[in-house]
Amino acid sequence: MKLSIPGRIFRAFIILVTGLYLLGPLYGMLDFSTKPLGLEGGRTLRAWTAIGDNPDVASSLIASFSIAIVVMLLVFLLVVPTVIWVHLKLPAFRRPMELICLLPLAIPGIVIVVGIAPLYRWISINVTESPVSLSGVYAMLILPYTYRSLSAALDLVDVATLAEAARTLGASTMRTIFGVVMPTIRSGIMSGVVISLALVLGEFTISALLAFDTLQVVIYLLGRQDGKIAVAVALSALLFVFAILFAIPTTKRQRVILDADVA
Repeated sequence: MKLSIPGRIFRAFIILVTGLYLLGPLYGMLDFSTKPLGLEGGRTLRAWTAIGDNPDVASSLIASFSIAIVVMLLVFLLVVPTVIWVHLKLPAFRRPMELICLLPLAIPGIVIVVGIAPLYRWISINVTESPVSLSGVYAMLILPYTYRSLSAALDLVDVATLAEAARTLGASTMRTIFGVVMPTIRSGIMSGVVISLALVLGEFTISALLAFDTLQVVIYLLGRQDGKIAVAVALSALLFVFAILFAIPTTKRQRVILDADVA
């Protein structure tokens, strides 16, 4: 159904206001990071060129993206099949599972750190000191968001009928989950992946209190030395995330991929 002219104007107005709201802070960050020092005239890229000269920034980026990859794999291989299984086989358990997944929202981050600090002390002594070990607690923190996005996507699809048709055609349970249901809720899965990436790149409290040098911790430490470099690093990370968002397949491309999979 086509929108009327007032509807189109209102939609364009909302898009314009939202765009200005989102782009305004980004422009402010770019403006601040390129301001000259002292009485020097003209713009300077000193803060941006200094990013490559700081080894802590590169190591923190590698650590944060390594954590993000592990968290996304945990979401894809553990959380998604579990949510689908509950919707298919244990519908009476949906409400208790939702309450369990919402617990990280009700528990403050400092309380979580106090609870897991002894465990991570043991891990750092006996297993590894790598920041990648934070993947487990980060996967727990994103449960409220990933569960809601997956549950909303599953509610829009007649999962029971799809599963019954797949079993009738001889598909196993794993084939039904990974080959039939998951491609159907691709949008919900991609939402969970994006949320995982955003949380890992933006989380500060837990990594700082556990003494891991992730991206946000390094940005904080740089901000105490040179605010322009810290802002440049933060803006470059945001731009990288935006590039990943634009690289995600659109609805049309997803439909083509799904048709190819079904064929």
